[in-house]
Amino acid sequence: MMLAMLKQDQPRERLMTYGPEQLTNQELLAIIINTGSKDESVLEVANKLLMSMGNIRDMRYLTLQELREIKGIGEKKAVTMLAMIELAVRMHTHSLEDRVKIKSPQCVADLLMERMRYFTQEHFIALYLNTKNVVIHEQVIFKGSLNASIVHPREVFREAVRRSAANIIVCHNHPSGDPTPSVEDIEATKRLINCGTLFGIELLDHIIIGDGVFVSIKEKGLL
Repeated sequence: MMLAMLKQDQPRERLMTYGPEQLTNQELLAIIINTGSKDESVLEVANKLLMSMGNIRDMRYLTLQELREIKGIGEKKAVTMLAMIELAVRMHTHSLEDRVKIKSPQCVADLLMERMRYFTQEHFIALYLNTKNVVIHEQVIFKGSLNASIVHPREVFREAVRRSAANIIVCHNHPSGDPTPSVEDIEATKRLINCGTLFGIELLDHIIIGDGVFVSIKEKGLL
């Protein structure tokens, strides 16, 4: 028979005594999961969840079905965990409701880095700006392939016209973690600039996101 933990050793009590930063990932998850199953303690359920992932960052990719398949995590707990994960992601990104003004490539990185750096597939995102370079809309234009040259200008500028955008900044990630622009990245950027001239909408920059680092094609003088 499993021995019960002393009260002072339980995750909730440890958090209240020492603070959340002193708890392990297992203990933090145990608090969120709240209760164990008939055969396993909440800490054992938390450990089983951790063991099912490559690392703690992979929690952002968990699905409802994957969580429900873990014994001790039913639908209610799975929904709670997905909500917690989404809140954590949003805490590391700016909300467009904050009316973000783009003053430099760093502003774009601050807006998108924590969301895009962990994508395992390439995502191509357009930021649509007003005349004061305040973000009025964000749109995922394409995702899936690592070939940026297949991004068609039509998809980018259709939304720009619809939103009455004055300027555009595009951004995509390199899942390898290295943000060095490829020849295709530069060619795609030049096509977008040329199309923007026809529409009277300026493409201000193309930012490439790596793992915690980024490159501005404009700042690199590659346009």
